Amino acid sequence: MTIDDVDDLAGLSAAGRVVADVRDAMLAAVEPGITTGELDAIGRGLLRATGARSAPRLAYGFPGSTCISVNHEAAHGVPSRLRPLRSGDLVNIDVSAELDGYWADTGASTAVGTATERAVELLDATRLAQADAMAAAVAGAPLRHVGRVVERRARRHGFTVVADLLGHGVGRSIHESPNVSSVEDRSDRTILWEGLVLAIEPFLAMGATHTVEGDDGWTLLTDDGGLVAQFEHTVVITDGHPLVLTASAA
Repeated sequence: MTIDDVDDLAGLSAAGRVVADVRDAMLAAVEPGITTGELDAIGRGLLRATGARSAPRLAYGFPGSTCISVNHEAAHGVPSRLRPLRSGDLVNIDVSAELDGYWADTGASTAVGTATERAVELLDATRLAQADAMAAAVAGAPLRHVGRVVERRARRHGFTVVADLLGHGVGRSIHESPNVSSVEDRSDRTILWEGLVLAIEPFLAMGATHTVEGDDGWTLLTDDGGLVAQFEHTVVITDGHPLVLTASAA
């Protein structure tokens, strides 16, 4: 969507605050032994307490309130009380929700306990790639520049970009146009405009460039079985650095 007035900004900001707070509460609960189902229950309870509704459940009938993906699971991981986290795992928590007609989307990856040095480097590089992508998302700039800077960051650190997982417009529904590629598409002539609301979410991996669907019909797995990480924010495009609606509370 494109923000038209202060009411839109207030509504989106409220939705962004909710999903950011839920994301951070779930991340704080990550420890060896906790199950992904228990983490999802934390998110579900917090969303209900605010009056927000889980976006994946509302829009797609997803079996969890949040998406929790572990190690080679790139996206849409289904929470389960039979899935305990172990030290060394990488876990991604993706929280999206609707509040009073406005939708926001955010995600972050973290290590469980003690991870390998290379896994920590993957987390750091992905976080930097997401920051690079936001910095490139300026009104008047080509949308494809977002993918350009993500690719550069991945190469600099010796990682790959998962090309088939895209950012997207958001605001009045969970997935809107335009799509935001994390690789540069030179055929894309889209120019960013002020007020556009985007979910920017690069996925970096140890070697994978695409995903395959898991047996559960929801989870997307890296095509090589390797580790993957993601960071995501909902932002509003401006003529400078975008307004981040899903930043952690000060």
